[in-house]
Amino acid sequence: MTNERRTDIGTPAPHELREQVEHTREELGRTIEALAGKADVKAQARGKAEAVKERAVEKAAQVSDQIRAKAEQAAHLVADKAPAPVADRAAQASSVVAHATLRAGQLAAEKTPEPVRQKAGQAAGAARANRTPLLVAGTALLVFLLVRRSRRLCR
Repeated sequence: MTNERRTDIGTPAPHELREQVEHTREELGRTIEALAGKADVKAQARGKAEAVKERAVEKAAQVSDQIRAKAEQAAHLVADKAPAPVADRAAQASSVVAHATLRAGQLAAEKTPEPVRQKAGQAAGAARANRTPLLVAGTALLVFLLVRRSRRLCR
């Protein structure tokens, strides 16, 4: 009679006990994996470093875009306010500078050692990739200097 009462109150059968044990093992395995992940300091540091790197790259791109926009704005403002003779002089000066730069580059290439030329080539590639902002900024600076000079001469 005592066995019947225990069965009536819900004593699990052997196959149910096996299922509970298997379920508990699986749950324990997941818990151990989670604890091992928390204890792996190197993996956590790598993950955090990667996240910081991604944020830095995003921020750098954002700041770069803002600088480009501001440089373009400044160039347009300067170009709009510059009188025609000043703009013509700026174009002539730009042509002279371009020619002088080409000649200086040829002379430098003839006298520069190969490793230095390779590094310069890499820098030139980066400049070519960002050509528009550099040209806009350079032109804006040149026009600004010419306007400033012409105003001094007028005084």
